[in-house]
Amino acid sequence: MIGSTEDMLRRLRMVLPTRWFADDTPVLDGLLTGLGSTAAWAYGLLDGVRQQARIGTASGAFLDIAAADFFGPRVVRQSGQSDQSLRATMLREMFRPRATRAALSDSLHDVTGRIPDIFEPSRAADTGAWNGPCGYGVAGRWGSLNMPNQLLLTAFRPQPNQGLVSDFDILAAAAGVAPIAATVWTRIES
Repeated sequence: MIGSTEDMLRRLRMVLPTRWFADDTPVLDGLLTGLGSTAAWAYGLLDGVRQQARIGTASGAFLDIAAADFFGPRVVRQSGQSDQSLRATMLREMFRPRATRAALSDSLHDVTGRIPDIFEPSRAADTGAWNGPCGYGVAGRWGSLNMPNQLLLTAFRPQPNQGLVSDFDILAAAAGVAPIAATVWTRIES
């Protein structure tokens, strides 16, 4: 088997000059077996490091370290959470769309289990428009072009049976996906 002590011993013997040693060399065999054992241990360690260096194959504390490195306090293993569940959470967060209205809604839905209310005062689809297909009072609320790049967000706390989610968690979820140049006025309701 590749990486075993016998494999390492065979590799060490292959690089020795054949005429220097007799066929029966117990002292040399002992020395080479010790070196081969150490090389096999290092090869096994390298394989373990290779496994723990990727999110897809990391496990245990190494997966927690990867989560802390990539996401800081945003993604932390919950009590009793399995490696597979934490890995799925990390990958979902890594590839989560950002800087869009849909991304903001999805992020808050993931945290709270409830769809938030998002209103952009300068967006005609949210407010309606005079002389437009969705006239005044048809499409939604009163808007203002004096509020560009701003939105009014109403996030809802999760139902009591859905676990503990603090207001800080909700605000962090919104801030993590909101566009940098936008102002998100946030209200949290039960």
